[in-house]
Amino acid sequence: MTANDASDSPRESPPARCRNCGAPLHGPHCHACGQPVKGLMRPLGSVFGDLLDSVFDLDLRVLRTLGPLLTKPGFLSLEYFAGRQVRYVTPFRLFFFFAVLAFFVARLTLQVDTRMTEGDGHQAMANATTVAAVVRERDARLAQFEAARREMTGTPAAMGLPGIAAGEQAIREAADARIRELQGAPAAKVAPSSAQTPQPRGLVINGQRWDAQRHPVAIAWLPAFANRWLNQQAQHASDNVARLKRDPDAFKDAVLGTIPTTLFVLVPVFALMLKLAYLFKRRLYMEHLIVALHSHAFLCLMLLLMLLANVPAETFAPDGTWLNSAFDWVEGALLLWVPVYLLLMQKRVYAQGWSVTLLKFGVIGFCYSLLLGCAITAAAMIGLVSM
Repeated sequence: MTANDASDSPRESPPARCRNCGAPLHGPHCHACGQPVKGLMRPLGSVFGDLLDSVFDLDLRVLRTLGPLLTKPGFLSLEYFAGRQVRYVTPFRLFFFFAVLAFFVARLTLQVDTRMTEGDGHQAMANATTVAAVVRERDARLAQFEAARREMTGTPAAMGLPGIAAGEQAIREAADARIRELQGAPAAKVAPSSAQTPQPRGLVINGQRWDAQRHPVAIAWLPAFANRWLNQQAQHASDNVARLKRDPDAFKDAVLGTIPTTLFVLVPVFALMLKLAYLFKRRLYMEHLIVALHSHAFLCLMLLLMLLANVPAETFAPDGTWLNSAFDWVEGALLLWVPVYLLLMQKRVYAQGWSVTLLKFGVIGFCYSLLLGCAITAAAMIGLVSM
């Protein structure tokens, strides 16, 4: 080759180098320091697209993940254990997405029955002139609350059960106050009470109304600053008890806003329960955590589907129609699929006999149900303070 031929051949461009450490680049990230080639100094549309992909994994993997998550118990966890991971949405992102979406939809669709919080029962009891009339009105109002409790139990609306309990307490207190008033007044001069509604009694702890001076929260083994903080929170909760009547939806929204965070805390606890139950299977804790994430992602997905099925049932299908009954059957089928799915998932992932699997499923389910109940109660208290 002559010198002229060499000068005419195209020259290879030097490889791009990392702007942080200067190492040659061979992909979208520097192999030496890990800095990505793409920075934030680029068009906003590109940055926004990367953000959606990073947070929610919004691409074709969603379509490959939703079907197995809904209909194939344990499939995603077993695929993850086998190393086939990149084709599916990661477990944490899956759980995060459905938890946020489900409880966002719950805040939009669930409504508190304001008919039991408008004070009509208080006014009727205030106008009653005999103890028997007060008792009849009290029992009628409590029966309404009990009917609402039965309708809400076992459904997504169960998040509002603490509000039902608060309403029942207010009705009983109003009835007791009017009965004392009637029993203390002369029989011939009994007149309707001038009070439109009873004054709210505030927060009740251990059967006594909380009071910063007479009945404060005082736990002997806690330091003084901790008891002061608890009493500050009790003051917030006591102030908000009166607000429950004026704005019951605020309490519902506050509780639903705290439950996703509560679930994020419970997922590793559930994984620990699985670790203890299958201690001799010699599985890593992270494997149990993957199962826990997929289980809770499925639960959030089912909650979302039940909420969505309830929207047309309330909007387009009046009670008693065949369409309303059809939607009720859909909700019932979704609710029934939840324990069946979780049992099959536990059987397929851990591959033990049916008798052992049923025993462990029952024990884990019972313990976790108690823990979940305590967590939701704590979320309700946090919601009462933060509303």
